[in-house]
Amino acid sequence: MKRRIVSLLAIATMTATMFAGCGSSDTASTDTSAADGATETTEAADAAVELPEDTGKVLNIHCWNDEFQSRLKSHYKNYEEVDATHGKIGDVDVVWTITPSTDNAYQNNLDEALLAQESASADDKVDIFLVEADYALKYVDTDYAMALKDLGITDADLSDQYKYTQDIVTDSNGNLKGASWQACSAGLIYNREMAKEVLGTDDPDEVQALVSDWDKFKETSEKIVGAGYKMCSAFDTYRTYSNNVSGKWVQDGKLVMDKNIEKWIDDSKELVDAKAETTDDLWGDDWAKGKRPEGNIFCYFGPAWFFNFCLAADEEGTIANQGGWGYCVGPQSYYWGGTWICAATGTDNANLVKDIILTMTTDKTVLKEIAQQDADCVNSKTVLQELASDESGNLELLGGQNPYAGLAEGAEKIDLSNLSAYDQGCTEELEKAMKNYFLGNATKDEALDMFKKAVHEKYPDVTVD
Repeated sequence: MKRRIVSLLAIATMTATMFAGCGSSDTASTDTSAADGATETTEAADAAVELPEDTGKVLNIHCWNDEFQSRLKSHYKNYEEVDATHGKIGDVDVVWTITPSTDNAYQNNLDEALLAQESASADDKVDIFLVEADYALKYVDTDYAMALKDLGITDADLSDQYKYTQDIVTDSNGNLKGASWQACSAGLIYNREMAKEVLGTDDPDEVQALVSDWDKFKETSEKIVGAGYKMCSAFDTYRTYSNNVSGKWVQDGKLVMDKNIEKWIDDSKELVDAKAETTDDLWGDDWAKGKRPEGNIFCYFGPAWFFNFCLAADEEGTIANQGGWGYCVGPQSYYWGGTWICAATGTDNANLVKDIILTMTTDKTVLKEIAQQDADCVNSKTVLQELASDESGNLELLGGQNPYAGLAEGAEKIDLSNLSAYDQGCTEELEKAMKNYFLGNATKDEALDMFKKAVHEKYPDVTVD
């Protein structure tokens, strides 16, 4: 078994981006309205799997940013912050290993830690690690991630979650190996003041009618450009197209360019040439200027985590700080991202890990707190229905708009049948190559050749034309 795991992780490390992403209580806390049912579920789980008593004095958590840390600190009972990388839960020390994803550093560091898991000292064993959708299979399909059923977590415990969030972290044998507090359906986030000025309305339904497909999006872009503004970056729209493909990137060992990816290339080139879209790289300084009115950007494309992590609502002078964004579905429904909690095989804090997973991904009270305090779209059909039905789901950064009905509807439409192990690498190389084309530094054919060569170098087993 160890040889198989080492081989899988070693190959993944060499290919770098191959996969394209309390208390010390014995049971998860529950909301009052579901207490009886939740208690019965927990008792059933404990009856099915009797976990050994926790012996670990250190809970080691590996992640790539402080998102999960902030969620645990704010929403997990009895978590006490010590400093930026340490906390306490009861008498257990919590140690955070936070390695940024830049240049695949997070995965490389996690790989080393998991490979050393069997021989690691008790205080150094990985207990929890986080994964993203783009590379989840890399870890889910090894024995380093525990099946949730082995923690005593049942299907009934997770029954209120969206199925797609479970499909992403289900291994080839049908074992569920992670859980998320997020459901990452996504849409178009637009500048309300610009919409009123140029389009004559900032009403979400009316704006949606003006961007409801790519032809209407182009028509609206002409008005935006005519007023001296830009729509967005060409790379903002990529996931909307790529999440609506008809097939996987690699089929029968051969690289296949889907028609919807080709459409993204052609549409983006047309809009860049028309000065409607920029070629700013996601997360870069130029791209981020659109968060402020003087950035002159009409929209971003993103899910609910984008609200909290990307729009700088706590910074004075930003559009979000002034409640100036609106939300609509946009040209196509899609999803983007998400964070999954995985239990590491060999943890000596299995009961605590179980409680963290149950509390953070199934406790409806906690999930509603996350939605309201962190502007996130949570992985609970019941909670999203509650948020959508009254003003409890209104968001200040959206000018008081309630986006949860749209987000819930989008989550129901997510189709992962074309998700593959090559997504992250192909996406990265395609965007690099196409930027040359969009900027006029290469022809389309030259850019496609760059892309194909880069994919073959990254995945030598893939045949390219």
